[in-house]
This record gives sequence, structure tokens and C-alpha cells, in this order.
Amino acid sequence: MTWTKSASALAWVAFIGILLFASAGTLHWWAGWVFMVEFIIGGIAVTAWLARHDPELLKERMGGAFQKGQVVRDRVFMGFIIVFWYGWLALMGFDAERWHLSHMPGWLAILGTLLIPLGFYVVWLTFRENSFAAPVIKIQEERGQHVISTGPYAVVRHPMYAGALIYLLGMPLLLGSWLGVLALPLFVVAIGTRIFIEEAALREGIPGYDAYAAKVRYRLVPGVW
Repeated sequence: MTWTKSASALAWVAFIGILLFASAGTLHWWAGWVFMVEFIIGGIAVTAWLARHDPELLKERMGGAFQKGQVVRDRVFMGFIIVFWYGWLALMGFDAERWHLSHMPGWLAILGTLLIPLGFYVVWLTFRENSFAAPVIKIQEERGQHVISTGPYAVVRHPMYAGALIYLLGMPLLLGSWLGVLALPLFVVAIGTRIFIEEAALREGIPGYDAYAAKVRYRLVPGVW
């Protein structure tokens, strides 16, 4: 990873922290600090593993939200999700600390603290199994992209999104925001929409994906969907 990419990643983490605490209106927010510590440690751990074991995937992951060869509909989706993500973070800061609208029991904060690293773990399992897990929807013909059906992909077709949902559920629970929890269905709808976009591209561009989809029935949650 180049110094430019490293600086960009650090700037992004700093922006997340500034947005969260600025919306909260205080630095005396233990849940916010716990989240940032988990966010930073999880990000460093996954990045370090990729740098050692799969630098090509790390290069893809660091390519940003808009890349050459990306499906046009995915560009629209990424624009929406970026705005929604930052708005969601700010909303939880306002709700939990500045407005004090939400009052959650302590055990939910503990649950949220545990769900965040669990989500990171599921995402790492996905990266370990799938070297083509780019942040955007595109067919990586130059890297010989093919169907991955082992590891977590033997359970659901989109394990990275499953891990992301675990992580996303943990965030408002840890930060203590019922408004953040209420916004989660929008993430579910957005991820479900992206799954349909992604599967259309995979069916068209990856030989054998139809057979894989017939074998692994569930997209996101085993036994549900």
C-alpha cells in the first residue's frame, strides 16, 4: 500500500471520528471511543492480513468506491450509500449524546461491542476465501475471476454483506441510538438491491454462477433469504 493510499485511509478514519464526535457535541462519549478503537483495530488487522496474504485484493479494496469497469447502476448505489452512511453516523451522534433522545440498557451496548468484531471476522473470512471481493461490482477478467463456492460461500452467496449487516447492527447498539436502529431497514433494502445488481452481473459475466446459485439457495441469511 502506497503512502498516498495510507494517508487517504488515515484521513478517512479521522473524518469518521470528527463527524461522530462533532455531531455528539462532546468528546466525553465512551461508546464513541469504543467504536473508534474497534473500527481502527479491525481495519488495521484486516488490511495487514491482506497486505501479507493477498496484496492484489488489497489493491482492489483500496481502489475506492468508483472504479473503471464498474457497473453503472453500482455507481448510483455507491453514491447513495456513501451519503446515507455519513448521515447515519451523524444522526446517531446527535441522537445519543446531543439530543439524548435514546436510552438503551447497558447490555445492548455490550452486545453491540461484541457484534462489531464479529462482523469484521465474517468479512475477513470472505476475503480469505475470495480474492475477487472488490468494493465495486465489476467482472475482473484480467485476474481470472471465477465462481467461489467454498468457506462461507458454501453457506450463503454473499457472506461479506452478511458480515456487514452484523457490524451495522452492532454500531447503533454500542452507540446507544434507537434512531440508528430504526434506520437499519434502509441498509437492508439497499444491500438487498445491490445483491440483485451484483448477481445480474455475475450471471452474465462468470461461467458457472447459475449452477452455484442453484446449489447455494440463500443469498444473505441461511434459511431465510
